[in-house]
Amino acid sequence: MAVVILMTDRRPSLSPQHTRTRRRSPGLAASLLGGVVAAGLGLGSFAVLVMMLWISSPYPDSGPGGALHVAAALWLLAHGAELVRTDTLSGAPAPVGLTPMLLLLLPVWLLHRAARDAVDGAYEGDGPAPLVAGRTAWAGVVLGYLAVGGVVAAYTARGMLRPDWEWTAVCLPLVAVVAAGAGVWTAYGWPRRPVDSVLHRLGPLGRAFLGTQTRERLGVSARAATAGAAVLVGGGALLVAASLVWHGPAARVAFAQLTEGWSGRFAVLLLCLALVPNAAVWGAAYALGPGFALSAGHVTGPLYSDPTPLLPPFPLLAAVPGAGAGTPLNWAAGVVPVVAGVTVGWFTARAAARAGGGGEPWSLGRTAGYTGVAAVLCGAWLALLAGLAGGPLGVDALARFGPVWWQVAVATVAWVAVVGVPVALAVRWWGCRGAVGEGEANKSVTGKQVAKAGEKSVTGKQVAKVGEVAPPATKAPDAKTDADTEPDAEQNPASPDPTSDLDLPDLTEDTYGTDDAYDTQDAYDNYEPYEPLPLSPPPPWPYDDAAREARWAALREVSAKAEEMAPPDPPQRTVPSGRTESPERMELTESTQLTEPTERMEPPERTERMEPTEPTERLQPTKSEDPPKP
Repeated sequence: MAVVILMTDRRPSLSPQHTRTRRRSPGLAASLLGGVVAAGLGLGSFAVLVMMLWISSPYPDSGPGGALHVAAALWLLAHGAELVRTDTLSGAPAPVGLTPMLLLLLPVWLLHRAARDAVDGAYEGDGPAPLVAGRTAWAGVVLGYLAVGGVVAAYTARGMLRPDWEWTAVCLPLVAVVAAGAGVWTAYGWPRRPVDSVLHRLGPLGRAFLGTQTRERLGVSARAATAGAAVLVGGGALLVAASLVWHGPAARVAFAQLTEGWSGRFAVLLLCLALVPNAAVWGAAYALGPGFALSAGHVTGPLYSDPTPLLPPFPLLAAVPGAGAGTPLNWAAGVVPVVAGVTVGWFTARAAARAGGGGEPWSLGRTAGYTGVAAVLCGAWLALLAGLAGGPLGVDALARFGPVWWQVAVATVAWVAVVGVPVALAVRWWGCRGAVGEGEANKSVTGKQVAKAGEKSVTGKQVAKVGEVAPPATKAPDAKTDADTEPDAEQNPASPDPTSDLDLPDLTEDTYGTDDAYDTQDAYDNYEPYEPLPLSPPPPWPYDDAAREARWAALREVSAKAEEMAPPDPPQRTVPSGRTESPERMELTESTQLTEPTERMEPPERTERMEPTEPTERLQPTKSEDPPKP
């Protein structure tokens, strides 16, 4: 006897925990892979560039291994981490913390794109791709990126440019977290819920920014601050370009002294291009007043510049103004913060006036207050940029290069507030002036029309009581117009005047003046006033008891009419006196009497009831006279 084992074709179902893990794993795995790919692309870009320069250089130095170590160190430096140089002339390690800001854009862009693509997910179906959970995509990209970053930092620790572990542990995760978070937020369409949740956690101070109007006004201040910061940085770049043109011979000499080969000069040119954003921020700090430091204790500003120590030849350093007191040419750099303040004030005043949106203008205090908020935000922007643009290049005299971030922030707030607030108030007044003029003109025209309408139509006998519905009047034998049927106080003196108890203003005189050229009431002089019509009651709510009963009553009425329309039992025909029938009607009646009903039409028991009785009196039809033919 064969033994039969019962088996199912389907696999046994997994536990809920395994099912959830299985559903989450593709999104998390793809996010991890995206973070690894983003880090690999950034590292590969630096490696390709450094290896190309090493191959074209006539001085191979330490071989391809040293070039790869330099590429890995530059990748860490692009995230803001400081490096430590060990091959110095004195033998003491020297920090290198001045990050070229243009290099920072590459890892930020790669992280942002990786997080955005991780949220979209890989989907091969026909419909729209389902979004991966934001936390899953963000965590996967960050963990994958930091895994590669840890390996790169460990590899770089054995080279001549070694990472500073404290700065690496702070800067690398910070850049990854912020850039990946921005990518996830972009993929979800910039939702407000994460921002609102952060504001809720800040307590009462954060909840004050949750209102719709407050959020809109803060958005106006943020846009104005961003525009002001862009003007400051752009103005700083113009100052640097003008200084390079002014000190052109010295810059060319410095460029030629650094290296002799074409590969070396190309490397210097690339380094100068990477430092252009830093130089623009330095120029903005110079225009604001605090200036920047070229070494410890040596500050260069528009009012006074300290003598600079012996600096290495570099094209950008050759454009630094000379030592000594400032000249009117140096003071002209103050135009840049003035233009930035005007820009901030103009952006804020546009929203405050609401000239094109039709909204209510802001008050003077609110306009000045949010302009001050924009000044503070602009100072925060410049403080962040100043902190990124500076850093040490060595020890002792080279330990401090670039602007001081808090000094730049204070100077920015002062300049923008002092210039921006008056500009915002002036532009707001100018924008509201046209709106106020239009409003006053509309009010005058409306008042004039109301006065004329009251003078010609509002009289004692034409005003009806408000809310009183006139009873339906019987129609007279002869037709009358509305003016004839209107009650007259002179013809019926006993009737009380309906407006005797009303305190009506004297509208006989036009207090707004007359305008004979344009009178909107002249076209309506031939029309008589009419009685106010009663207002129709509002429609009932379709779900209350009264409406339900009304619907049922309507259904009953329709069904009753349908029953009435059914063929009833024919009653006994009686011809009333004085009524005549036509011969055709009589023949139809006789034919109906002679016709026997069929079984299909009427049941047998009702045949006797259906037989009509002979009328008691039959009148002879009268022959009607035909109308005369024309």
